[in-house]
Amino acid sequence: MELPFESPFSLTDTLKSGQLFHWEELTLDGVPGYAGCIADIGPCWIAQPTAGRVLGLSGQEQTVSRYFGLDQSLREIHGTFPDNDPVLKAAIAYCPGIRVARQPVWECLATFITSSLKQVMHIRAITMTLRQRYGEKHELAGRSFYAYPDPAAFSAAGEENLRKCALGYRAKSLALAGAAVASGLVDLEAIEKSEDPSAARSALMELHGVGEKIANCALLFSCGQWGAFPIDVWIERILREHYRKRLKGAKLQAWAERHFGCNAGYAQQYLFHFARKTL
Repeated sequence: MELPFESPFSLTDTLKSGQLFHWEELTLDGVPGYAGCIADIGPCWIAQPTAGRVLGLSGQEQTVSRYFGLDQSLREIHGTFPDNDPVLKAAIAYCPGIRVARQPVWECLATFITSSLKQVMHIRAITMTLRQRYGEKHELAGRSFYAYPDPAAFSAAGEENLRKCALGYRAKSLALAGAAVASGLVDLEAIEKSEDPSAARSALMELHGVGEKIANCALLFSCGQWGAFPIDVWIERILREHYRKRLKGAKLQAWAERHFGCNAGYAQQYLFHFARKTL
């Protein structure tokens, strides 16, 4: 089934841009693509045989399109960026087809809790281990794919068992966050629907192990809050070296959100991928 979208879009760049960590190569009917579980609906499949064509399985069109941001208008998003910003323009030109994904909130939040101070290959390894040990198993084309474990699974597993998944100190954060969400102490559905980014961020930061950066990642990559601007070492470096900003913490955050505008998070993703690949 062919999926409609507004060019440009690069499936490969989007999958390798530091947002998503569990998609696996899978060829169906001779077409190379990628498969992975989205929430609890089982394995989904997406392929891009040419720049102008994106394929998915029948019945999954809406889910896959929303997940990969194919329903977003890059023309409108780019129209909100600052006019005179050669660094951002260079970053967009380097990876124009990146989309900001819309992941299930718990999956996204938990993944970034476990990603602290880790490189992409390590995050992927941990993610796959957690899925295989605690997630529901599904089959597609004779292969096994695993849904991301729900909060109750991590709460039940506890810190000691989660440490066996190479999580280190993050095991405590994941177990406690799972317990808080499973018990209803933190309502992720309400956070996702919130129209107040500041309040949503504060609510996420009530969870153990969730600071401003992880909260902003969850808002950006799962809640559709395109104004959220996560700052990690790569972003801080590009802001320091290319924008000559010596600000720190809240001041740097405020400057970035003001400079890049209402879709600052999209700008962040271009800059992040650009910095990782070129600096």
